[in-house]
Amino acid sequence: MEFYITLISVALMIIGAFGIILLSKPLDKIIMLSILEGGFFLAVVTFKYLDVAFVIALLGPLSIITLLLPVIKINEIRKKKSLGEEYYD
Repeated sequence: MEFYITLISVALMIIGAFGIILLSKPLDKIIMLSILEGGFFLAVVTFKYLDVAFVIALLGPLSIITLLLPVIKINEIRKKKSLGEEYYD
């Protein structure tokens, strides 16, 4: 059973890594980063490093949100620039 969980976690990490490399949109890359992070978290729990898993569980979503906010803001600015509107914020 533990072998299957490790195999799933490695598969998630590989899918996330290739997704980050191959996809071009920034939001898609952030989604793939969260998939990679989920696989890493599962691997850490499988190897029974529960104190490290606790820190990952706390800091992982915060890092994704920290990356997501500027990407959304940049996309909004680019959209307004392409429409020819002035953007002051």
